[in-house]
Amino acid sequence: MDDYIIESNQKKSRMPARLDFAQSGTGLILGLFMWVHMLLVGSIIFGKGSFNFVAKTMELAFLSDTGHGFPIAVFFAVFIVFTLFIIHALLGVRKFPISWKQHRILRDQMQMMNHSDTTLWYIQVVTGFLMFFAGSVHLYIMLTHPDIDPFISADRIISGNMWPLYLILLICVELHGTIGLYRLCMKWGWFAGKDAKKSRQTMKKMKNRATIFFLTIGILALLVFIVIGIKHRDRVGEKYNNHAAVVEQVQADEAIPVKEEIQALEEGQEKEAAHEPEAIQPSDVTKQYGVT
Repeated sequence: MDDYIIESNQKKSRMPARLDFAQSGTGLILGLFMWVHMLLVGSIIFGKGSFNFVAKTMELAFLSDTGHGFPIAVFFAVFIVFTLFIIHALLGVRKFPISWKQHRILRDQMQMMNHSDTTLWYIQVVTGFLMFFAGSVHLYIMLTHPDIDPFISADRIISGNMWPLYLILLICVELHGTIGLYRLCMKWGWFAGKDAKKSRQTMKKMKNRATIFFLTIGILALLVFIVIGIKHRDRVGEKYNNHAAVVEQVQADEAIPVKEEIQALEEGQEKEAAHEPEAIQPSDVTKQYGVT
């Protein structure tokens, strides 16, 4: 009894709560970043020029006299995201089942309870485990090669044989991030409203729609990159030159009227030749006037 009183009088550590708060904060930042990142990458759906504009904006090209931008800006952005990614992963690992026995107990409880939110948490565990490896590879590549370019990205996906990794990462990121944002709203009571049950159902519908939306954008963007990469196999390493593409298009547009003028001129010459009177031969004149 005395031991219980002594233990109850001891000041409880606030560290678990602080770690939970840090995990929630880093997860919120990374989840929102994931949504913005997918929208920016999805610009490739509208063409290489659109993606290149987004890429150059991320490189702060509007501050550069040459318009080439500063890849170092992308490096620092990736470094910050990578740091938050590692911190969030380390904070999340402490809640993972670390042994097969714990895993079996968790699965048995999930089957017995049949609770959808517990299933969502388990999906987060699995996708988080896969993301730790796939995401680290992607972020390391972006750290060492901070240049963003539609051709470079497409070459990395096809010629670099990275498309399986990116497909796995895409699915894991979208599921993990969207579920995480939903669980944050449930955990901290955001958008709870007066009817908690109804709010939970509404948030689940929004989560499902967001998952479908961002997965659709991600898969379409990956398919576009695959097509570009296949067409660009014989020119691996070549960067997208927006100025050259514009000049080529202008030259093609200017060539159309020139071709039309040449064609009209040729048609006019053919018509004149068709209506031109035949030349009078001297023999015809002598026959007409009886001159021999």
